[in-house]
Amino acid sequence: MNAFSSVYMPRAIFYGRESLKMVGKEAHSRGTHALIISDQIMESLGYVNDCITHLKESNVSYTTYLDVNTEPTDIFVEQALDLLKEKECDLVIALGGGSCIDTAKAVAVLATNGGDISEYMGNKRLASENPLPLIAIPTTAGTGSEATDVTVITNTKNDVKMMIKQTAFLPEVAIVDPLLTVSSPKKVTAATGVDALCHAIEAFISRKSHSFTDNLALSAIQLIFENIRSAYENGDDLEAREKMALASMQAGVAFSNASVCLVHGMSRPIGALFHVPHGVSNAMLLPAVLEYSKEECIDRLAQIGAVISPDLKSIAKEEIANHVVNEVKKLCVDLNIPNMKQWGIDQQALDKVVQKMAKDAIASGSPANNPKVPEEHEIVELYYRCFDYNMSEELNIS
Repeated sequence: MNAFSSVYMPRAIFYGRESLKMVGKEAHSRGTHALIISDQIMESLGYVNDCITHLKESNVSYTTYLDVNTEPTDIFVEQALDLLKEKECDLVIALGGGSCIDTAKAVAVLATNGGDISEYMGNKRLASENPLPLIAIPTTAGTGSEATDVTVITNTKNDVKMMIKQTAFLPEVAIVDPLLTVSSPKKVTAATGVDALCHAIEAFISRKSHSFTDNLALSAIQLIFENIRSAYENGDDLEAREKMALASMQAGVAFSNASVCLVHGMSRPIGALFHVPHGVSNAMLLPAVLEYSKEECIDRLAQIGAVISPDLKSIAKEEIANHVVNEVKKLCVDLNIPNMKQWGIDQQALDKVVQKMAKDAIASGSPANNPKVPEEHEIVELYYRCFDYNMSEELNIS
């Protein structure tokens, strides 16, 4: 165990209903011309216009880049960076899900440090200059990207999802307004919610966890189990939405400072090669990977069990750990999380790339933080287990 730990967070966090109104004031104190990185859906919902209204009220000019229409890629980063330079923008605002925020993080860093985003993978290149100020405004309760120093960008040249972690990628300001998450469809609410749960669980069982991240992770886990079903079934439940937004941010701070584990290492190749959204690919993997890891983190899973089912404190830790894994399975069933086959991934296509996926997963570094560190062949076996994993059958639900 380390003698000391470190924690990195945004300089300012604004949380709660109608906190979006702070974007004008915060932008004005950091620049004069903002590049808003968002997508067409956010524009159609009126969120981009709401942001612009607040910027105008604070005399901040703006340019919009609204083409982040998939998981973030190096192409989006290049296009947005070119626009930022052309319009001479001096700050960046990310408005949307994790894809928009991760794209904006890369743009803010490259604007002052130069190079190609691929050069920063594995810390082969370090950001030596301060990035442009970045204000991150999430519209989903899931990625927690508004509070992390991590960006995940797909390299379209080799189909690898690059996980890049440096403090330069940490937003300066996070504005977490749960009213912006009300528009999230049920499938997005489910996928991003389980993504946040995955962040919290992995942060808690990670080999790099520490006391500060443990408290945030456990709080997030409790909030998610208590509220995700309500947010999923009734998207207008503002209290559930608010608590999910808080949980997502807490989980983001937790994993950013404690690291994620095997689920995320395996998830990124699924997204890169089969274009499965990040939250969905994490959810596909979480139950089976928890089963695989369980024997090496029984104490930690038992602590999670004490949070989500306090009445179980008197039974053996092994039983509580099994209970937690089953509760995760039940949650995925209730949220209609698909397996890889149900999503539409063809097994022959998987056969062709599964070895590459396992190698890329290990190369990401995340599996090394897992309580049980897998060999490459074990990751291949887990991919095949998750391909047609039937959680209802596992739970004997007809």
